[in-house]
Amino acid sequence: MTTPDKKADFSGVSANVDTTAEKVEKADFSGVTASVDTTAEKVGEQTYTVAKGDTLSHIAKQFYGSANKWNAIFEANRDQLDDPDRIQPGQVLKIPPQD
Repeated sequence: MTTPDKKADFSGVSANVDTTAEKVEKADFSGVTASVDTTAEKVGEQTYTVAKGDTLSHIAKQFYGSANKWNAIFEANRDQLDDPDRIQPGQVLKIPPQD
């Protein structure tokens, strides 16, 4: 004969939860403001994605009306261009505003 399993007796167990949520003052962000500025909007800078067959002269003619202004695009993109004759399709070039 088997004896029935005894059930656990939790009658003497108690719990107390203390939270700091009520004790901490809430942060006051009422005076905080945020602003996002972009120089592109302020100075008129644009971008151009290079297509197959493009040259800096061709791009300059398109944006400035003069192929001779290719150097302005080259100088604005020195971070990604070492040689003005080696632009690659898919590159996104910064087009500085006209002087």
